[in-house]
Amino acid sequence: MDLHEFQAKELLERFGIDIPGGRVVESAADAQRAAEGLGGRRFVVKAQIRTADRAKHGGVRFADSPRAAGVEAGALIGRSIATPFSPDGGARVKWVYVEEAVAAAQSLYAAVVLERTSGHPVMLASARGGEDLEERAERDAAAIQRAPLNLRAGGADGDFGGLTGRIGLAGATAASAEGLFRQLARAFVALDATLIEVNPIALTADGRLIALDAKLSIDDNALFRHADLRALRDFMVRDESDPVELEAQQHQINYIRMAGNIGVLVNGAGLALATLDMVCDAGGRPANFMDIRTTATSLDIARGFGLILDNPAVRSILVNVHGGGMQACDTIAEGIGIAVRRRAARCVPIVICLAGNHAEFARTVLYNTGVPHMACSTPWAAVQQAVASAKRETPSWLSSLVAKRA
Repeated sequence: MDLHEFQAKELLERFGIDIPGGRVVESAADAQRAAEGLGGRRFVVKAQIRTADRAKHGGVRFADSPRAAGVEAGALIGRSIATPFSPDGGARVKWVYVEEAVAAAQSLYAAVVLERTSGHPVMLASARGGEDLEERAERDAAAIQRAPLNLRAGGADGDFGGLTGRIGLAGATAASAEGLFRQLARAFVALDATLIEVNPIALTADGRLIALDAKLSIDDNALFRHADLRALRDFMVRDESDPVELEAQQHQINYIRMAGNIGVLVNGAGLALATLDMVCDAGGRPANFMDIRTTATSLDIARGFGLILDNPAVRSILVNVHGGGMQACDTIAEGIGIAVRRRAARCVPIVICLAGNHAEFARTVLYNTGVPHMACSTPWAAVQQAVASAKRETPSWLSSLVAKRA
């Protein structure tokens, strides 16, 4: 679960990490009032979108008065910001974060990440933070120093003092940075995070270290331990999810829309990804990713198949199912039959490959429910047929099956 900046800062502040005064708002008028309440002479207005490079694409703006903060907020709210990391069409700005601008004598960088290869957390740090850090690190491997962390009850230990020395800090600044690193490590463990990144960290003229920006990702599998964080997730799901994808989630289906014209229904994420690869290898373009969970009922599957039928871009549908475990082929066949009956007016070529638990019975279910389809014995044959069907207006085999149903 990736949090917004304002949510990440609120959590980090609980662990003693210094942040600028700020407030999240959803209108220009509220932004002006927020700036007035903060006091000060200069403000930063930040689009709250969960994507990198927002500053480079106009998502971070400065204002020299509360009125100017309101103007900048009005220019951002409702706008879509496209970055190399945002979804197609860009990320729409619903909120902005108005905070006091902090003058930095020096900008630092710090992060705690879960190293995938070892499964252990690692502290990263640099004496020069900023947006170009990754480019500098590519040119100079020493630009970012690292220190492995050892988990312990209530936090994590590491060579924080040595890390401050390796990035060139000394004296009181080094002591402050060491304390900040310890706080980040404690927050990482306590929150079951997979990433905490603070960039930049402002070193002020009076020696304070202030987190000017923050990214925080939390392990979804650990949310059962964090009731307050589950509430954050539910808030973001309601306000930001694609409504179609959200409906699928509510019916035990993992679904992501794509830009192609071949609808895909598969059970199992690994099989689904392999199926998408095969569609592309055969010269087709998938219209979606769909993974039916083992807990889905036939009615849930009907909803999922209906989402594919409701997509006007879909020219053919590929069903690649391997029954096993808790999800049998006949349950999926029943769901497809229900969806087809509900949407009789929407008739596109359906190609089905079934294998595994109750596959033969599922074929009987499809026949008895009158689902017009072409059956294939192997996934590759099914993929090829689905790709070929998407390129034709109305395949002859579909016309004959529809006529028989009539």
